[in-house]
Amino acid sequence: MIERRPDDVPVGNWVDQLIRAAQERGEFDDLPGAGKPLPDTGPLDEDWWVRQKIRSEDLPADVLLPPALLLRKEVAALPETVRDLPTEAAVREAVREVNLRVAAWIRTPTGPVVPVVPADPDVVVAAWRAVREAPPSPGPDDGAPDDGAPDDARLDQPGNDGARPDELACTGGAAAPPGPWWRRLLRRRWHDAPGRDV
Repeated sequence: MIERRPDDVPVGNWVDQLIRAAQERGEFDDLPGAGKPLPDTGPLDEDWWVRQKIRSEDLPADVLLPPALLLRKEVAALPETVRDLPTEAAVREAVREVNLRVAAWIRTPTGPVVPVVPADPDVVVAAWRAVREAPPSPGPDDGAPDDGAPDDARLDQPGNDGARPDELACTGGAAAPPGPWWRRLLRRRWHDAPGRDV
C-alpha cells in the first residue's frame, strides 16, 4: 500500500519519488511490449477509439449501422440465410423471427427513420424451393461450354431481365425490374461488341 503524501511535499515531487523508488526496485523491468514501437494508428479522428475497439474485439463493421439498416440487410439476406434450412416450417419460422423484429422496430423506431418492409414468407419459401429443386449448375471443370461471355452478361441475357433464378423465384416468377444501370451498360456493350452476331 502506498503511504500517504506528506503535507509539506508537492504532489509532483511525491509522484516522482514514488516512480524513482519503483524503478530502483525493478518493478518496470520486463514489462510486456518493452522496447517495441507503439502501434501506428494513423491520423486520429474523434471516432478512433470506436474503430480500435471493433478491431480488438473482432466484431463485424455492421455493428455501427442504425437498427433500420441492419433490419433491411437482414430482410434482403433472407433467401441466402434460409437456403440450407431443411424444412419449409424452419424457413417460415426464420422469416417470422425477422418479421417480429421488423414489427417491433416499426412500433418504436430508433435511430434514423428508414422504411423497412417485412419479408413475405410465401415469396421466401418459393425462392427456397426454387433453389432446392434447381439442378446443380455445372462447374468450370465439368466441361461446360464457355461462350466467352462474362458471368454478368450470362445472367443478363434476354428473358432474364437481369434477374438471377432465386430473384425470379422471390418475385413469384414475374419478370424482375431491369437491373442496375451498370449491368444494363455492360449488357449493351457485350451485345454491341465487334465481331458479335446478335
